[in-house]
Amino acid sequence: MADAHAPQHDYHLVDPSAWPIIGAISAFTAAVGGVIAMHEGPAWIFFLGAAGLAYTFIGWWREVINEAEHRGQHTPVVQLHHRYGMLLFIASEVMFFVAWFWAFFNASLFPDTTGGIWPPEGIEPLDPWHLPLLNTLILLTSGTTVTWAHHALQHGDRKGLRYGLILTIILGALFTSIQAYEYSHASFAFAGNIYGSTFYMATGFHGFHVLVGTIFLIVCLGRSEMGHFKPDHHFGFEAAAWYWHFVDVVWLFLFACIYVWGRT
Repeated sequence: MADAHAPQHDYHLVDPSAWPIIGAISAFTAAVGGVIAMHEGPAWIFFLGAAGLAYTFIGWWREVINEAEHRGQHTPVVQLHHRYGMLLFIASEVMFFVAWFWAFFNASLFPDTTGGIWPPEGIEPLDPWHLPLLNTLILLTSGTTVTWAHHALQHGDRKGLRYGLILTIILGALFTSIQAYEYSHASFAFAGNIYGSTFYMATGFHGFHVLVGTIFLIVCLGRSEMGHFKPDHHFGFEAAAWYWHFVDVVWLFLFACIYVWGRT
């Protein structure tokens, strides 16, 4: 007799979960705590909310991994929908960066507030052919290594997957370190001028995305060591690779538009 509780379709109907409400409360706590800290209040409220968000991420994503690896609920139809979701997420990220590019070009092409001069008088832009060029080469190389890891996974080469991920993580950490060094030696600050504000918002948010992508790849490395990814079932890694390539492409536009063109 067939199991009456067995799924009769390819779709995944998720079970009731407490994670959405825990995440919402944590996000609200972090937002309120951030506002309080900005007004010279105690910062522990923000960190409490941030810790709750981190706990939500870890717990919720662990459940998603269990659904895929142990319960078999990520059917080909579900995986296709995950791909659609990731593509839409990346599209939203594209528009997020469009806003910062828009702000930079609006200020540079119509510099009414800077006396018709761009960069504003007194601003010494960073040399694009020094550390920014080095970071460009690092990110382009990291795009090659993550593609190597993906190719190795598709062909069942666990050693190539491991080495490709490790190299990509090292390159991502190196990029972040160089950008932090670059910021610490910049001659202009975030506040007080439109150039600094648009520069740090655009490049800083990209740096944050590199950090998130590096953590994403570290999780993939850990999962690969546990044997989670298979040649025909590895969307978790595929999503990380897509995200990393997106970060690479955004940096190319940042380098060309803000570092090179914006300096001239």
